[in-house]
Amino acid sequence: MSNQEALKIQGLRFFYPTLEGRREWVVNVESLSVARGEQLLLTARSGKGKSTLMQLIAGLIEPVEGSVSVAGQVVHAMRGPARDGFRGGHIGMIFQTFNLLPGFSALENVMAAMMFSSIPRGEHTARAGALLTKLGITDPAQTPEEQSVGMQQRVAVARALACDPVLVLADEPTASLDPDNAAAAMDLIQSACQEKNAALLCVSHDPGMRARFVPPIGRVCSLDELAGSQRKIE
Repeated sequence: MSNQEALKIQGLRFFYPTLEGRREWVVNVESLSVARGEQLLLTARSGKGKSTLMQLIAGLIEPVEGSVSVAGQVVHAMRGPARDGFRGGHIGMIFQTFNLLPGFSALENVMAAMMFSSIPRGEHTARAGALLTKLGITDPAQTPEEQSVGMQQRVAVARALACDPVLVLADEPTASLDPDNAAAAMDLIQSACQEKNAALLCVSHDPGMRARFVPPIGRVCSLDELAGSQRKIE
């Protein structure tokens, strides 16, 4: 695998069993690769497996078939602390609801992302503070409850980039934002990833997002385009 390839998926499939015993693929991706610095928008309707795909890439759930490689490492070949450590050092995650720790300061929320990384603990405070300042957070002591939605988004982006990831996963990052904040959030996410030369994989059902992912560094495709054969599940 090229050193420039941040993400490579081959034959990735996953299903959730139903109460009726039926089993249908929720994720069915034959092949996908994303290069360092590239920004890819994956589109699909709600409930079509976008968030499940993100969890598979991050190694939060196990696939039924196939493989996911990040920076040349097969994610699901690792177990327990090894996978957690790899995720912390190589994958940044931005959620539609931010998932910031309530009651913890902006600084502490960003520092939490470095807990499983190889970054020396003595550097965590300065590193988190510098990143928050760069992203426009002037009071790192504020908790999420004291911040506007836009400020919470900036903290979430800072947390995702804290460990200089090779891949950033953005799961419907503007779904809970008004149009002005949504535009500002995507400007922030895309520019920050570009500056870090991190690959960005964003999933959304918002048709307005397509105009943001244009060549030379952006592209758009649907989950349907990536699907493998619709064979029955044994």
